[in-house]
Amino acid sequence: MRLSDFNYNLPPELIAQHPLSNRTSSRLLEVGKDAHGQLLLNDKRFTDVIELIQPNDLLVFNDTKVIPARLFGKKETGGSVEVLLERVTGVDTALTQIRASKSPKAGTKLLMGSLEDPFEIEVLGRSEDSQNPFFEVKFPGPCIPLLEKHGQLPLPPYITHTPDEEDQKRYQTVLAKNPGAVAAPTAGLHFDEKTLELLAQKGVQHTTLTLHVGAGTFSPVRTENLSEHKMHSEWFSIPGETQKLIQQTKERGGKIIAVGTTSLRALESSAALNLQEGETRLFITPGYEFKVVDCLITNFHLPCSTLLMLVSAFAGYESIRKAYDHAINQQYRFFSYGDAMFLSRL
Repeated sequence: MRLSDFNYNLPPELIAQHPLSNRTSSRLLEVGKDAHGQLLLNDKRFTDVIELIQPNDLLVFNDTKVIPARLFGKKETGGSVEVLLERVTGVDTALTQIRASKSPKAGTKLLMGSLEDPFEIEVLGRSEDSQNPFFEVKFPGPCIPLLEKHGQLPLPPYITHTPDEEDQKRYQTVLAKNPGAVAAPTAGLHFDEKTLELLAQKGVQHTTLTLHVGAGTFSPVRTENLSEHKMHSEWFSIPGETQKLIQQTKERGGKIIAVGTTSLRALESSAALNLQEGETRLFITPGYEFKVVDCLITNFHLPCSTLLMLVSAFAGYESIRKAYDHAINQQYRFFSYGDAMFLSRL
């Protein structure tokens, strides 16, 4: 398949710019098959997810926490500069995107923070490790505390407003605890504590893993031939307890339900690489054979994105095309603050 196979036309007014008043107020499109193997598209509310998940099933969430990964400052020459972290690589180092009038060279110092409390970061060089090369930078100390003090929440590029108090609360999942992501695992945004409690009362277990989502998740695929695309790298970790629960669930005939493409990617990467923790560049496209995940809760994804390719691999290319056409016709809300889908592996 080629890049153009994953394009679609989305009316801009369907891109959700703000979260709904309640996390569970969103709509849910169930995508499955009937007894005769025909595609089913059922319009539901997100609270109906409680009926779709059975007591033997296991929900797997990504517990990564979004950090204030956007910084504003000045170059040594006085020009404005914007720094957006791609990922933290060490206590005081990170890969970043840098916006400036000219690309900074190795050794360049960037003045960040406020006039009252400034700090410098040094550009160490530019990584050619992907088709979207990033700058490696060094902070004067541990970078996450500096970001938490001086940084801005990095809303996705299709959300046009400046982050406000509502975003500070709602662009995190209720299970977020491990700082390191620069984008939220957005399928988890639909769950609140009450829904988790109702699922637990039904006998549904949930567990967590960590995959720190990088800014590369929004990077477009630029090669028509998908085999030429180099996937961005992300770090993941799957605790032993989570692996144990997955094994127990499979042994009793339950389903593994990944909450979000990041959870799915971590689980499938772990199986493919035989790793509990490490780096993944797993690029899932139609034809991929899934080893762990049976169902997927996910939002609607950007045209020509690697995430759209992933869900097409999971639920079937034609099924996803029909589901997206249906969602657009029914005025579903798209992307990070948008509505959700419940996909069975088809």
